[in-house]
Amino acid sequence: MTNQVARGKSTMDYEKLVQSEDFKGLVKRKQNFSRPYVVFFFAAYFLLPLLTGYTKILETPAIGAMTWTWIYAFSMFVMVWIFTSIYMNKAKQFDVEVDKIIEKNVLK
Repeated sequence: MTNQVARGKSTMDYEKLVQSEDFKGLVKRKQNFSRPYVVFFFAAYFLLPLLTGYTKILETPAIGAMTWTWIYAFSMFVMVWIFTSIYMNKAKQFDVEVDKIIEKNVLK
């Protein structure tokens, strides 16, 4: 009974689960969902040091003595909170799919 884990009175074969088309589809949907957010985050993250180190664009005052650099930097926190909220809401749907896949692949 290698690669099987007791789940209540049933056991689950993880190798069978990982090889199932349902599981592969779920992984692909999760990757397709998160990929644009990851790309956007890293682009925005690495753009800040590039803009501050090699240009003068963000050095102009935005609000009083505060420059655009500070606004850009603080907006990164807002972006992370928004992305986290979006993912948490979507993760609820993924959790429902995971439960269905597990239920379908539990051996009795």
